[in-house]
Formats: sequence, C-alpha cells, structure tokens
Amino acid sequence: MKYALYRYQLPFTQPLSFHGRVESVRQGLLLRTPHGWGEIAPLPGFSQESLAEAEAEAKTCLERLARGETPAPRLPSVQFGFDCARRLWPAQDKPLPEPYPLIQGAPQDLLKHWKEWLHQTPAKAKLKVARYPMRDELALIRLLLDRRPNLHLVLDANQGWTREEAWAFCGHLDPTRIEYLEDPCANFDDIAFVANRTGMPVALDELLAQGKPWEPIPQLKALVLKPMLLGALANSEALVARARELRLKVIVSSCFESGVGLGQLARLAAEWAPDQAPGLDTRRWLARDLLGADGEPDPALLEPLFHRD
Repeated sequence: MKYALYRYQLPFTQPLSFHGRVESVRQGLLLRTPHGWGEIAPLPGFSQESLAEAEAEAKTCLERLARGETPAPRLPSVQFGFDCARRLWPAQDKPLPEPYPLIQGAPQDLLKHWKEWLHQTPAKAKLKVARYPMRDELALIRLLLDRRPNLHLVLDANQGWTREEAWAFCGHLDPTRIEYLEDPCANFDDIAFVANRTGMPVALDELLAQGKPWEPIPQLKALVLKPMLLGALANSEALVARARELRLKVIVSSCFESGVGLGQLARLAAEWAPDQAPGLDTRRWLARDLLGADGEPDPALLEPLFHRD
C-alpha cells in the first residue's frame, strides 16, 4: 500500500507525569508514504492538539496525497510526521555523541537507591525539577554533585516555577556545576530576571514551541528543540540558524517517541548539531518498541486506521 496510517500504544516502564497529567502508556500514530515513515505523537500536557485531532487531520492529508494533491497540515505533530515521511534523508557519515541520561522520579526514592544507579551516571545527566518539594530536589542535586565531582547537570523545570520560586531555587546552587536550567518559568522576562540575578545558565525549550518572544542574554546557553512540538521541520531549521548566529548550543530533544521517531530525531541531530549530545534518552522509559529485527515497524504492534494503494 502506498499510503497508510496506524495507531500504536506502548506501555511506560512506570507511570510518568507530564505537566501534572500521569500517563501509563504512550500513544501515537505512524504514517507511511512511498518515501518512508513518519511519526505523529502529540505529547499530553505539552502539545496543543489531542491525538484524536491529529488522527483526523492525518487521514484528511493522506486522502489528499492519494489524490495527487499537496496537503497542508496545520497541527504541529502532523506537520512533523508528514515532513519526515516525505523527506529525502542525507547519509550519516559519523556517529552522534551518546545521549545523556534522563533522571526522573521522586527525590526520596532516588536518594534511597542512589548507590544502585549513580555509578552509571556519566559526566552529564538531565534531571527533572519543579515537580516535588524544593528542599527534596535540592538535597538530591547536592548528593549527585558531591558524589560525582566531575558531573554537570542539566535541570529541566518545564516552566514549573514562579519568578520568586526559581530565584530561591537557583540561589542554593553553584551555577558552575549546572550546564543549564531549561525553562524555569513560563515567561522569558521572568527567566531573564532569575538568570541575571543568580548567574544561572539557562536554555529555552517549551517557550520556543509556544512561540513566545525571547531575546539573547548573557546567561542563555542553548536552544532545546522538540521537533514534534515545533511542527514543520522548517520551524526547527529556522531556530537552528538563529542559534548558530548567536553561538548557542542546539540540543535536539525527544517527546517520548517510538523507535521510528527517535531514529529520525537522531538523524536530524546529526545534521543540525553533530557535536552535541542529543536529548534522546527517553527510549528506556518505554517497556517495548515498535521496531522489528529488520528495523521496520512490526505490523503486529500496530492498529490499521487508513490505507490507499
């Protein structure tokens, strides 16, 4: 078949919280065209569209493609999926740096079992913050930094703090041990205020996908790109060009996609930021994947929704 759409459902290894929404499975869509596969997977709590809305638009776009027309999807996840499915991918000539690990969970649990996993932590790791009491998160960060003198942390607050909360949190940390703090607040003015007064290096992530205004400041070190949220690949490419102009790092980051999407994100990272370790360590939070031994999606794990020859 030339054009097809499938739904998938993959269990998480444990329930995960996305902006206060607890999810036990990752649901999404796989799109097939004559050129290849694409993944459409709105992230609950982060994407503007629901999976049902993305599915409806994807079917409409596939019907137009099958008639020889050019579809123009408007939902970000659908734009991303169709762009990937129709893209001519360049050859990869060198491997990416290894993705850095994503650490998340209740600080008390992580503190209790730190000996079981800390020895595996490399020189860089990412930790979710602004989810539990501040004193508990700070205690965990202090333990990590004390036990691993060479460790630098990426902290991701997902816009979880007010200006005052972020200021208080950063005041307890040594900025030289933090590679950057992603989106401590929901508005750039608050992020800039905190960064200027604490010296904390910062990065922008969700704020970019939300289309909110921002500008370069001395503490801004990186743009974190989640193509599933940014939509058309041209949107991500424009941010890559802006980052290069400002000499900022570009970090390609995932939205808990399946192996199909993660593989394509790795290839995009190799094009856009070949010297930067991407934020693609979400695969280990999925209990299984969709890819078979041949590297192609396993039909037994997919629910057919649409097809045209």
